[in-house]
Amino acid sequence: MIGMTPSYCRAVTAVLVAVATSACASATTPAVRAASSPASDSAAIAGARADSALKPYTEADIHFMSAMIAHHAQAIDIARWAPTHGASAPLQILAERVINAQRDEIALMQQWLRERRLPVPEATATMTMGGSGHVHQMPGMLTAAQLQQLDQARGKEFDRLFLTFMIQHHQGAVTMVKDLFGSQGAALDDTVFKLASDISADQTSEIDRMQQMLAELMFGPPSL
Repeated sequence: MIGMTPSYCRAVTAVLVAVATSACASATTPAVRAASSPASDSAAIAGARADSALKPYTEADIHFMSAMIAHHAQAIDIARWAPTHGASAPLQILAERVINAQRDEIALMQQWLRERRLPVPEATATMTMGGSGHVHQMPGMLTAAQLQQLDQARGKEFDRLFLTFMIQHHQGAVTMVKDLFGSQGAALDDTVFKLASDISADQTSEIDRMQQMLAELMFGPPSL
């Protein structure tokens, strides 16, 4: 370069090289980011799914989901007696609805527990604890004496006892939901809240229906 000392020329050259290198890096950065974008998006989606699956839950939530499995299992067990114990057609329809609804809810509760790597009870009213069979006595569950009484009944007497005991059983489930909602910090998880709300609403409606069926069985249909 004319009129410039060798040291000045070297300094200018170094500056130009640095500017050129910076420009090249800036030009290639968008391409690198664009190439990594799909992977970043996938990681973000996976993270969001993990977060949604691990919403806060409490011991009350765990107890409700575990205990209701056994509670539902007993209802299914006695509902399955309807066809073999001479139940009336309307009662057999009711029993089938109980089986279908509560079987699906059991599967949902077991899945919820499994996803959180918690113990998953079998769908039975009897659960092994400490090496021995323990019958859960949650609100509304039938005692051994009540189960024997129902199992020995046939026809109209079976209908009467079934409705009486299933009303008791449903009322117990509604109580369990109230206890859950009354627990500090419980039912914040979407699945727990929706399931508990559905159980309360559905079983309250069925209680009304069964009370009507029981009244008609004992006193006849209402006069017009």
